[in-house]
Amino acid sequence: MRAAHQMIVGTALCMTLGLAGCGTTGGANFLYKNITVADGSTVAGDGHTVLFKGTPLALSGNGIKVGDRLREVNLTQGDLSPISITETKGKGKVRIISVVPSLDTPVCEQQTHYLSEKNKGLDKMVELVTVSLDTPFAQKRFAGEAHINNVTFLSDHRGAEFGATYGLFLKGPHVLARTVMVVDANNTVRHLQITPELTQLPNLDEAFAVAKSLITGS
Repeated sequence: MRAAHQMIVGTALCMTLGLAGCGTTGGANFLYKNITVADGSTVAGDGHTVLFKGTPLALSGNGIKVGDRLREVNLTQGDLSPISITETKGKGKVRIISVVPSLDTPVCEQQTHYLSEKNKGLDKMVELVTVSLDTPFAQKRFAGEAHINNVTFLSDHRGAEFGATYGLFLKGPHVLARTVMVVDANNTVRHLQITPELTQLPNLDEAFAVAKSLITGS
């Protein structure tokens, strides 16, 4: 019965995240919706869960936490070449890493637009990164249609190695948990929020404030 229930939940989640495309609208024309911003964070890694509309889903992998160093793991760039998350173009600067389940869904779409458009000029001083299991082709299409050119898109579609390495992989629906982390110039995680409910947004304004404090305090 438990396996059947997990299959039903996984199917429903995949349908919601994978098939409910939202018709990306680009740049300043994006229509922001009233989506709940999560309060608090869950813990990454084995033995912990996030909720999908109240139903728990198990996180998988070796959990990352504040104070940890960014871990070496390859992701795929838009030109299909591999790059370690520690070696992106923002290496040596503060980085904000936004992790989404799938860009072709309303919550992920809004999270990515907010990262790009509402950062109050931080994009001139820090690197903004979005990680998802979408293919590099899907990420490139999304960025083009959304007119987003100030975010580095990286794909974890090859085996979800980033998800497993950071404890953010949801095996059942095969997506990443919704997350935002702020990494300082020395590759140390200084802020981490994993939304306890997958359908809610992370508090990006809080992440922006932490990133700004790291810049002004340096």
